[in-house]
This record gives sequence, structure tokens and C-alpha cells, in this order.
Amino acid sequence: MKKLLSVALALFLLTSSAYADGSSCEGCKVSMEETATIVTVASKAGNFETLLAAAKAAGLVDTLNAKGPYTVFAPTDEAFSKIPKETLDALLKDPKALSKVLLYHVVPGKLTASDVLAQKSLTSAEGSKLSVTMSNGKAQVGNATIVATDVKASN
Repeated sequence: MKKLLSVALALFLLTSSAYADGSSCEGCKVSMEETATIVTVASKAGNFETLLAAAKAAGLVDTLNAKGPYTVFAPTDEAFSKIPKETLDALLKDPKALSKVLLYHVVPGKLTASDVLAQKSLTSAEGSKLSVTMSNGKAQVGNATIVATDVKASN
């Protein structure tokens, strides 16, 4: 089950450091760069609703809001749509298995796209090795193609 999402063909690389658009909170002393967590960035992007629902079902929202740093290979809603509905529904009802699947997509530490591509493999927070390859000029982690890179969050 843990590799179901990795087969999904679309990943989004979220990494720690700053908010993607560098916006700041007017009237606040702390800029958005310092406060937009992975969950906030994914929520604002609008194409990670299934991932966010899965993180909530698995009890991982607090982890993805925690200090980090983390690099997340975040499956988009389009990627999740490639998983059969009955398989996804069963997974959403099994928090332990779901947590393993989601943590398979997280690598501890702040990694940029160039950091990722400099590796042959990465170790996920779940403990599995993730292969890093180039195929037809596109970066892949496992069997999934990275479609956006260096999307930054505070953690």
C-alpha cells in the first residue's frame, strides 16, 4: 500500500525555508515567509485537497505543521485520482497504513531540486529508499515524475 501514491505520476516538491510567493502579512511583524507551513502552502495551492484530507485522516497535520525541516514529494489531486476509489477509500479508513503511505513521501531535511538530483536515492521518513532518476529529461522519485520544484514553506 505504501507505494500506491508513488506510482501516481505527479509530484510536487515542497521544501523548507520560505513561502513560495514571498508575500508578507500586512501589519504583522512576522512575514508569511516565516509562518506558512507545508500544510498552509498546500492548502493555498488548491490542488492538494486529497493529500490534506489524507494527512488529517492519518493524524499527520500537526507533524506537517511542525518545525521540520521536511521535504515533501506531495502527490497532487490529479495523482490521487489515478488510485482506484475503493483502494483510496480503504486507505483513508486505515490511519496506520495511511500514515506509512504519506511518510513515504516525506524526506527529513531541506532539499532543493538540485540536492535531490545530486542523489541516487533518498531515505523517506517512513524508512524506505526512494530512487532518484531522470527519464526522458524529467526528474523522477520512484516511479513518479516531479512536476514542480522548490516550493518553499517555513518548515
